[in-house]
Amino acid sequence: MRAQLTQLFQSCQHGGMRDREATPSARQTELLEAAYGYVLQHGLGALSLRPLAAAIGSSPRVLLYLFGSKEGLVRALLVRARTDELDLLARLRTGDRRDDGNGAGLAEVAEQVWSWLAAPGHRDLLTLWVEGYARSLVDPEGPWAGFALATVEDWLAVLAGAQDPSQRHTATGRAERTLALAVLRGGLLDLLATGELERTTAAVHRHLTVLAGADRQGQTPERTPRSTSNGW
Repeated sequence: MRAQLTQLFQSCQHGGMRDREATPSARQTELLEAAYGYVLQHGLGALSLRPLAAAIGSSPRVLLYLFGSKEGLVRALLVRARTDELDLLARLRTGDRRDDGNGAGLAEVAEQVWSWLAAPGHRDLLTLWVEGYARSLVDPEGPWAGFALATVEDWLAVLAGAQDPSQRHTATGRAERTLALAVLRGGLLDLLATGELERTTAAVHRHLTVLAGADRQGQTPERTPRSTSNGW
């Protein structure tokens, strides 16, 4: 975990985070994990250093020393949240290839993603993810800057890897994985708002059934129409 955080801190340095924070100390990592557990339960919106510090056995002064500012702590917490997301993406990347080297199929990988998103044990994490996503849109200069964009790019890259190479770099292929991501994201927002797992899962699976049929049939990549003897 510490190695992952070091790599992410180095790639996500922004604003007031000092150079020494790019390689978190053992104490910083320990307090970050405790703070992460706290915000999973309480969210980021009303985060205050004093009650947070009391809850995790620290002090506002120590937190400010280790993270530079409250904004630096929020950035570190969002980086921490991304490690869970990136762990899932890494697992999907290792499993999204068939023996012939082609993608496992967009529908199959999207179904694996939905199973993870719909798992009850991930509700707190995903609620935090949605909060960071929304705040990065309404306050693009804040500590969550770039969080939504990075998330979209991460997920689209995994879905692209699941596609057949003949589709991956076409306009149709890009549209298909964008649509799959939109369905997954919409289903997640609905599920978090209503808690209606059966209904949202049925809706997502309905789309994935259509997508699976297209995967099996091998969609024809978009081409510039031309008159040839083979009819292409």
